[in-house]
This record gives sequence, structure tokens and C-alpha cells, in this order.
Amino acid sequence: MGYIPDTDFVLHDVEEEQREQFLFQHSEKIAVAYGIISTTPSKPIRIFKNLRVCGDCHTALKYISMATEREIIVRDSNRFHHMKNGVCSCNDYW
Repeated sequence: MGYIPDTDFVLHDVEEEQREQFLFQHSEKIAVAYGIISTTPSKPIRIFKNLRVCGDCHTALKYISMATEREIIVRDSNRFHHMKNGVCSCNDYW
């Protein structure tokens, strides 16, 4: 199991290292980190976004759900994503 940031989702014309830093600052990753430290392990983490989830965040959230053994539910502008044990309910169609 391993996560490698997919910098193809960064649309800014910057160096590779800076691209990774931009990906680490996406709101859904920050929200999941906060959810992990502030809720009990038995409760799912719910995130609501008014924009679409990028492919890198989608992959990262699947890995986080597997590593933490938590259910992560993300509502973006198009659909719900229920991530559990590294699998998303959208079958990686987002």
C-alpha cells in the first residue's frame, strides 16, 4: 500500500515539488485529517464540497479509508462517494 501524489491534477505552471505542496492543501484532505483526530473511530467521516473532488484526492481518500479502517463519505457537486476499505462506491468513476 502506498500513496504517490498525482501532480497531473495541478493546473499551475510550477515546479514538481511545488505541485505536490498544492495537492497537500486541498480542502478534502484537510477535512479528513480533522475528522480523524476529532471523531471516534466508530463514526464515519462526512465531507461536503461544492466543487468536484480531483482524482488525486479521490485516490488519497481511498488509501486513508484503508489505512485508518474508517468509512469516508464525500459529497461533491456530482455525487456521493462512500469509501470503505480502500474502495469507492463510484467504482472510480467521478
